[in-house]
Amino acid sequence: MKKDVFDYIDPDDERDTPDRSGMVWNIFTILVLFITLVIVILVVTVFINPYISFNPFPPPTLPVRMMLDTSTPTPINVLPPTWTPRIEPSLTPTEIQISTMAPEALEDIQVIEGEEDELVITGDMPIVLHEGSPKYIPSTSFHPDLGCNWLGVAGQVIDINGAPVLGLIIEVGGLLDGKRIGDPTLLQATGLATAYGDAGYEVKLADEPIASVGTLWIQVMDQAGLPLSAKIEFDTYEDCERNLVIIYFKQIR
Repeated sequence: MKKDVFDYIDPDDERDTPDRSGMVWNIFTILVLFITLVIVILVVTVFINPYISFNPFPPPTLPVRMMLDTSTPTPINVLPPTWTPRIEPSLTPTEIQISTMAPEALEDIQVIEGEEDELVITGDMPIVLHEGSPKYIPSTSFHPDLGCNWLGVAGQVIDINGAPVLGLIIEVGGLLDGKRIGDPTLLQATGLATAYGDAGYEVKLADEPIASVGTLWIQVMDQAGLPLSAKIEFDTYEDCERNLVIIYFKQIR
């Protein structure tokens, strides 16, 4: 009897059995390589952009830099240290701008002259009183909200050509109602009260009108504290119609 061909196959022969363990290791190797590639990609991405959403440890956010405005000093006009003697042009009180209000509004201000006693200016000073100073007007012309609860002196300084002079120091001192004003005086710079002109100044003396005769004085100085005018005495009145003293100065050389 003829034998079948399968009778010669040995069932224990391992050469004919597929290697299943090798296939499993190959799959694990491929899986490990794929995971490694993904990790490398993630690490590179986080390195390039550490603020990416899937980064579990993002760096702290830097605060926004604050931009501060840099102040630019505004130059001020001051009188030169030495004035060259020259002929002074004729100036009249109408050439001085005593207010930034409209001309028709100034016509309604009642100007009351002071006493007839003429102030005597001594010394050789480059700045003197302007013609017509001092004048006395109601403070409500410039401070209508305060009524009569105010007393002060104001004005401005002009140069030889009638132009305003900014940055000079106005000093006011003396006694008012038996008490010294200021500590020891009151200071103000020209150009800080432009209601009286581009080089205007204003110094408050009290919260009410108080009468005084020859106990108060005013003087113009440069920024170094050197006097440019003599000490000019002026009076005050216990009168709501004369509680603002207008004093203008002019340069003569």
